[in-house]
Amino acid sequence: MTEEIDALAGLGLTRSEMEAAALAGRQVAGRLDKSTALQLLREGELIVVGRLMTASNATFFAIVAGGAPDPGPSNFASCVYKPTRGERPLYDFPDGTLACREVAAHAVSEASGWDIVPPTVMRDGPFGEGMVQLWVEVDESVDIGDLISSDNPALRRIAVLDTVLNNADRKGGHLLPLPDGRILGIDNGLCFAVEPKLRTVLWRWRGQPLTDDECAVLSDLREQLAGVLRQQLRPLLTAHEVKATARRIDDLLASGRLPRPDRNRPAIPWPPY
Repeated sequence: MTEEIDALAGLGLTRSEMEAAALAGRQVAGRLDKSTALQLLREGELIVVGRLMTASNATFFAIVAGGAPDPGPSNFASCVYKPTRGERPLYDFPDGTLACREVAAHAVSEASGWDIVPPTVMRDGPFGEGMVQLWVEVDESVDIGDLISSDNPALRRIAVLDTVLNNADRKGGHLLPLPDGRILGIDNGLCFAVEPKLRTVLWRWRGQPLTDDECAVLSDLREQLAGVLRQQLRPLLTAHEVKATARRIDDLLASGRLPRPDRNRPAIPWPPY
């Protein structure tokens, strides 16, 4: 870690400041405004600190620095870097597309206004092009098992968004509670398939009517998919996948209800956590 931190000396950041960023997580989701975070993620120098060994694909903890106008303690952020070349082949998703799907999920989350997916960009890095996402420091006092069995409105919004994304892998461990009470959803690479693949631990609201607010958000998303959001998704997904996303929104609005599990396929990812 020392060499990576020292490499940033020319950016006006001291070693102690970089250690604080990496180990104390000061510049992370929930503590850094989105515009600053996105600028750093896109333009900053990406320095890999170490690999996260529990991830199924190559996933690295990194620091991004130097993208903001002025050097100093606010000119860095902790992040996750997932290079495309480190993705394991899957039988039901095209090779080398998971990073793009994570960025697309962030775009849809932003368009919804629900801020569920942390700031995420596609960019080049030490191991090639990949997804870079702002690090999330979770509230360790929250029990995930208790959380996913609760009637938390933030979880319901994630359940609605996952239906739009056709998320095939919403595990409990992908739900990250922040100290301020918000809940973020990460690891969104298995999304946007054309055929139905929804697998999630968030079935608490299955079959329940959509609220007026949810219908309004979905209607706005559908409108954006005919314009600016469609343009954002085109470099990341196939045309068929974008059209399928629009159809899922249409189906939700037509039914007016959250979906129920399909008896003909697994409804919960394995392992669920």
